[in-house]
This record gives sequence, C-alpha cells and structure tokens, in this order.
Amino acid sequence: MLKPREAPPSESAPEALSTKLDDTYRRHALWLIAFLRRKFGGERAEDLAQEAFTRAAAARAEMRNPRAYLASVAMNAALEQVGQERRRREAAAAARDADRAEADQEAALLLEQVILRLPPDLREVFLLSRFGGLTNVEIARRCNLSVKRVEARITKARAICTALMRD
Repeated sequence: MLKPREAPPSESAPEALSTKLDDTYRRHALWLIAFLRRKFGGERAEDLAQEAFTRAAAARAEMRNPRAYLASVAMNAALEQVGQERRRREAAAAARDADRAEADQEAALLLEQVILRLPPDLREVFLLSRFGGLTNVEIARRCNLSVKRVEARITKARAICTALMRD
C-alpha cells in the first residue's frame, strides 16, 4: 500500500513573519535610524526606530515597501510623542495656574482678614486709599480730616497690616 507523501517541514506563519521582520530589520534599521536622525537627532531617532519595528511586529503587516512603511510608522510615533509632550506641558501649566490661583485666593483672604482687624477709622482711610483710588486730599475732604491726619492713619494702617501679615 502506498503511503501518502508527507509535506516538507515548513515554518509556521508566525515564525515566517518573525524571520521576515528580522530580515527587514537587518536590511533597513540603519537606514531608518539615519533618516530619523536627520529629522529628530540621535537618541530620539533610535527610540523611534525601535518603536517602528515594535509596531510593525505587533501589526504583522505585509510590508511591500519596508522603508516607506517603517518611516511612516516612525513619523506617526513621533507625532504621538509630540502630542503627549504638549499635553503634559499643558497639564503642568494648568496645575501651576491652579496653584497660583489658589495662592492668590489665600493671599486675598489673608489680606481681607488683616484689613477687617484694623480699627474702623484706620480701615476706612486705608480702603479709600488702596482700593478706592482716592488721593489723600480727596480722602481728607470725604472724611472731614486734615491731609496730615489721613497720612498718619494710612501709615499706621500699613504698619498694623505688615505686623499682622508677619504673624
């Protein structure tokens, strides 16, 4: 009786892809790194080349034109990195802005508390000067005080505010 002919041993599909990718790496890695180096510099080029081959291995894609495919994959990886870096910078800036806004709120609250602790006669003159935008002469007329008295009250209010802010 005749035996069926055995097929010659051949590589399985994953092994064939792996062998093909190894061959592609040997043939095109240096070119890809040089190409990327011209665009992005040394260390980044090597990282992007590594990423391109990693993505090519994961995609298990048939590469009709390996250089074009790898360059395209590497450029897409570079664009993703740029986007990630931009998002990180924006997040850091937003965090700094939030910290600054919180610090500004705390300072405003502290200033409000300090001003509220001033005696009423000093507080009125101080507020008119600092936040009302009035001159000492205008404050003197409005409060029925002499200009010297207004100046003395503003000076005393500043001294009290400074002392309270230190504590």
